[in-house]
Amino acid sequence: MITRNTIDKVFETARVEEVIGDFVNLKKSGANYKGLSPFVDEKTPSFMVSPVKQIWKDFSTGKGGNAITFLMEHEHYSYPEAIRFLAKKYNIEIEETEQSDEQKQQADERESMYLVSEFAKNYFHDILLNSEKGKAIGLSYFKERGFTNKTIKKFELGYALDDWTAFTDAALDKKYDLKFLEKVGLTIVKTDTETSLVKKKFDRFKGRVLFPIQSMSGRVLGFGGRTLLTDKKVAKYLNSPESDIYHKSKILYGIYQAKQSIAKEDNCYLVEGYTDVISMFQSGIENVVASSGTALTSDQIRLIHRLTPNITVLFDGDAAGIRASIRGIDLILEQGMNVKVITFPDGEDPDSFAKSKSTEELREYLTENAKDFIQFKTSLLLDGAKNDPIKKADLIRDIVASISKIPNNIQREVYVQECARIMNISENVLFNELSQNLKKEQREIHKKQSNTQTPFTGVVKESKQIEKVDRLMVLESSLIWVLLLYGNEEVDFVDYITEIDDEGKKIINKEDYTNTVSNEIYVNLQEDEIEFTNPVFLKIYYEIINKLNQDQIIEIDSLINHEDTEIAAMVTDILMDEEKQSLSDWERHDIWPTSKKDQLPKFIPDVIYNLRRFLVKKLIGSIMEKVKINGEEKNSTNSNQELLTEVNDYNELQIILAEKLNRVV
Repeated sequence: MITRNTIDKVFETARVEEVIGDFVNLKKSGANYKGLSPFVDEKTPSFMVSPVKQIWKDFSTGKGGNAITFLMEHEHYSYPEAIRFLAKKYNIEIEETEQSDEQKQQADERESMYLVSEFAKNYFHDILLNSEKGKAIGLSYFKERGFTNKTIKKFELGYALDDWTAFTDAALDKKYDLKFLEKVGLTIVKTDTETSLVKKKFDRFKGRVLFPIQSMSGRVLGFGGRTLLTDKKVAKYLNSPESDIYHKSKILYGIYQAKQSIAKEDNCYLVEGYTDVISMFQSGIENVVASSGTALTSDQIRLIHRLTPNITVLFDGDAAGIRASIRGIDLILEQGMNVKVITFPDGEDPDSFAKSKSTEELREYLTENAKDFIQFKTSLLLDGAKNDPIKKADLIRDIVASISKIPNNIQREVYVQECARIMNISENVLFNELSQNLKKEQREIHKKQSNTQTPFTGVVKESKQIEKVDRLMVLESSLIWVLLLYGNEEVDFVDYITEIDDEGKKIINKEDYTNTVSNEIYVNLQEDEIEFTNPVFLKIYYEIINKLNQDQIIEIDSLINHEDTEIAAMVTDILMDEEKQSLSDWERHDIWPTSKKDQLPKFIPDVIYNLRRFLVKKLIGSIMEKVKINGEEKNSTNSNQELLTEVNDYNELQIILAEKLNRVV
């Protein structure tokens, strides 16, 4: 178990903007940073990071918190995992007490799968570098491919001994569970159908060199294994099977090593295979990832979009392969990203080309040969269509179909103009074709929606229900918000005291006084014996009051990093709502929102009086319900008379509160 001292050091050292910046492309926005949500697909930034408060909020999903909670949400880390990740990032030595057997058993299955995969990566890497067979076979292969020791260690490449159970035996000796070795696909297990007993177990990647496939944070999700045999009956590449932690359509090979370079260069090179990535990286092009031989998916594109809106696809010189892969361009355009394409000379691929050129030559080639998708499609397909009007018309329709995938209107228009220029055709004709495509897409969307709608039953229902606002929740939230942000502030308040003079007339005296925000709220709530109805608000309020009783200072950091995740999440949510206006960048348009701090002398009494009125009204309702029940049960009129007198007193209190509220407003 990690000690409290280590946890405190991690919280003190970790910077939320640095941690999140490794996963999301953040841009400065006033005192904060903003970027695209890493949790949903979006075109407009709704994700915000506050370096001052050391918290983040994703307004599109409602998620938020500190650096720890981000790793738990984004990387699905457990709390200890997140602490370990940050300790490693900031070179903090981890102090821990010894875990009991019971604590070890409490690790969930997902975590166990990660641990097994991490062990496998280290084991295969060690075999490659330090065993005789590993060096003679695996390391020799990588050396022949031109990979340096530095590159091999960077990508943690490995080798599985050509032995049926070498890895499985080593893992079992280290007390790793066979169940998890099988779940992540490292070990293939054959069982007896009648008894369910294990008959045979053997290593999936026996005799193969291995490429660990890692998440954006570096967690090992699976492996790609290449055979060194020339037997055509043996699959050249073998990947880990799909599992709870490995989904090949949602990960890109090399994203962990490339993420910082992608964000820095504001561009991502997309290749096909493992060795393409490694050779490009070794040649100085570090912003490169691979789809690992699978067809490009929307999830993979969105993974890149978190870091940059720009993708450059690198195709081999094989024309047939290019045509087969061209569909990926439309997928990239659909995600609102900018796409360019580079092809290599016949017989060359990114791996071979990178090895044959210096870093400067490679960079120059990539810069000079990057084409937008229109130039690429026309250069690829125009030769075969030049003398055939029908083929040329089909090519134009194909290009316009791609343009129609672009969500941005301005970009669409620019590409139409570019297509008209290259193909020597009227813009109007292209715009008409584009319009027909867009209408067709809309009809298909409408058709799908119609097919999923509930059949008409003769009863007309409202299409959208108006959400009922929880007034009490709003008022309680406002009090917690003002306590968190301004609890330590001294404010000049005004109170209106109602007195009756000798002639029986009502006189209102105005009284000025100064008080801290926290004391003002505490005294008023105590006076009326008001307690928060929301359990999380109540916990936060007690934390604040306990803090005030100790040293009279509210420390937000202790609440943001609170071990109670409900408290931490709610505090973050309230604080980041304060920063939401900076997403709109109002100041850039010379619109300056009013400072809420200046409104505190009115805002606080307004909330307190409204809360009192709400509770009094609720109390009157419950008393009148008793009156109704007494009437139905024919109880004594004296009992009802007492209740009605109580209601009358509360009604007078409501009038007084309304008067005070009107003066405040």
